[in-house]
Amino acid sequence: MNILFITDLYPVILEKEQSTPKTLLNFVKHWENNGHNVTVLKPNFILNSILRNKRIYKTGWYENIFNVNYLSPFLFDVKRKIPNIFYEVIIAHMPSGIIFSNKLNGKTICAVHNSDIEVLTNPLYSIYFKKQMEIAYNNALGIACRSQILRKNFLSFYPQYADKTFLCESGINFKPILRKFKSYKNIVTCANLIKRKNIDKLILAINELPHLNLKIIGDGPELEKSKKIAKSNIHFLGRKTNAEALSIMKKSDIFILPSTKETFGQVYLEAMGCGCITIGTINDGVDGIIKNNKNGFLVESNVDEIKSILIKITNMPKSHCNKILRNCYNTVKTYDNSICADNYLNNVIDLLCK
Repeated sequence: MNILFITDLYPVILEKEQSTPKTLLNFVKHWENNGHNVTVLKPNFILNSILRNKRIYKTGWYENIFNVNYLSPFLFDVKRKIPNIFYEVIIAHMPSGIIFSNKLNGKTICAVHNSDIEVLTNPLYSIYFKKQMEIAYNNALGIACRSQILRKNFLSFYPQYADKTFLCESGINFKPILRKFKSYKNIVTCANLIKRKNIDKLILAINELPHLNLKIIGDGPELEKSKKIAKSNIHFLGRKTNAEALSIMKKSDIFILPSTKETFGQVYLEAMGCGCITIGTINDGVDGIIKNNKNGFLVESNVDEIKSILIKITNMPKSHCNKILRNCYNTVKTYDNSICADNYLNNVIDLLCK
């Protein structure tokens, strides 16, 4: 199949974009490995990139990725700047990809990320962006939701599209491990250190639990602020490669990230696959995969809740911790990247065949 994949959430040059999520790239690479021809179109509204401090590349080809820059948010004739690409279906992710897809002809799948919900609900975007996205959803062959919570939230605004929606969850690229719970002390988190990850709240909670040790993988604009409030039982490891981060998580026992506004949260699945008791945020991306007190835990993203769940876990018998880990393993082994990518494309193919 010939697929035109449109999104700005895609690394143009991997080594230069370490903080760009690789989840969409993983979908594309798997489809290519299975014989499909995928062209990635990366539309870039320059003002948006400047405001978000994103790297800007020149318009042109970067292997199978065509990066194209626009001064306006795709208001005029966008096709004159892109090459002639043959495709049988358009798959559009993120607001920029969805709005751009309105300017093209063809059968389209629109995906729902947390960024889309923000655009649809923020009055600032109501005049142009929201209307364009609503046109795209109405015309779309199908609507792919990146998590169970996002599907629920999207349908609360647009229940008329219930029959169009399906899940396109991500998976992990390694074989999960099942191990025994060893220690209540070894805690790890991994994130880009930005405000919505709430690492400051995690630090303040751990500060009040001096018998616990926290390792923080990652860096970002909140790093220096985080260091200033952290006590000696908190250790900053900096940015690590994915392999290095996985190795650290496999030596830890508890993973926690009280992040909000997560589209999915790939790192939670990776932590589960590494054999960590995993703590996510209630009513956020991983909610629905993690079921509270069954295969992990879900908390509100505030200091008291974080502290409370850590105290609860440290007071649990190891037998219960091991039960949690067995359930966790049984969950995450169904979230293999190849399985998830196949499910995504099979849903697309089914819609094309209707």
